[in-house]
Amino acid sequence: MTTLQPPVAAQRRPARAPAKGDRRSWKGWGFIGPFVAVFALVFLAPILYSIYLSLFRDQLIGGTTFVGLDNYEQALKDDQFWASLARVSLFLAVQVPIMLGIALLIALALDSGRLYGRDFFRIAIFLPYAVPAVVATLMWGFMYGTRFGLVGDINEALGVTLPDPLSADLVLASIGNIVTWEFVGYNMLIFFSALRVIPNSLYEAAEIDGAGQFRVITAIKLPAIRGALVIATIFSIIGSFQLFNEPSILRPLARNAITTDYTPNFYTYSLSFNGQQHNYSAAVAIVMGLITMVIAYVVQLRGMRKGA
Repeated sequence: MTTLQPPVAAQRRPARAPAKGDRRSWKGWGFIGPFVAVFALVFLAPILYSIYLSLFRDQLIGGTTFVGLDNYEQALKDDQFWASLARVSLFLAVQVPIMLGIALLIALALDSGRLYGRDFFRIAIFLPYAVPAVVATLMWGFMYGTRFGLVGDINEALGVTLPDPLSADLVLASIGNIVTWEFVGYNMLIFFSALRVIPNSLYEAAEIDGAGQFRVITAIKLPAIRGALVIATIFSIIGSFQLFNEPSILRPLARNAITTDYTPNFYTYSLSFNGQQHNYSAAVAIVMGLITMVIAYVVQLRGMRKGA
């Protein structure tokens, strides 16, 4: 005798247990949630607020008025802004290659294993990066002084007249010297760390092939640390466009050479805190941020492209 079974659809099905993937996803958000909250508070919120400010303008009649993109149009026609951008672009084109070149040479020398006292030199070269930018600028500003500083003492002791490092013709180079002194050690550490993770098998193969030191550098070391070179270049580009501390601190010593629109960041600061043009300064800051982002992105694409 055959027993009839109830239809499959009529059988009672157990309740679906929550998938492990769902629980894991919520646990992941629990870990990154604090970071996301802080990131949104200190990074995204100021940007959004700056964009909001840039769409308005304080007027004598009518108070704060919505003007749309008028502030951005004014920024694109502002000769002072473009002059400051050209100045930092020149600074970038000269100072960044010199700084990264020095850092790369030092890193290669430390990695070669032929430098006596390698650990001492590594710490000594990195040490200036630990000095706050304000302190470093004040220190160099004192040495640059022709009336009370090192340059003035040399002039008096030797009876010579050295060029004034804070003159209009030399102040940009003087700022570049300060920035280079500050950040050579930082970039050196990036390059040196990348060099230390190159597999020894590559060096052994080069030794078997009879490759010299110069060939090892060009064929093994430089291609292997290309990513580090690109990262250091991008950081240096962003830092050059954000140049502010050095000119603002040196300005009391070189008022005729460093104006309030000397760099884009200094110009934005002056518009906001001295000129009370908060809305327009927000627009200038947004434009400068977009320019920096585009240039950094282009450099990244060019540097990480295969076969570059």
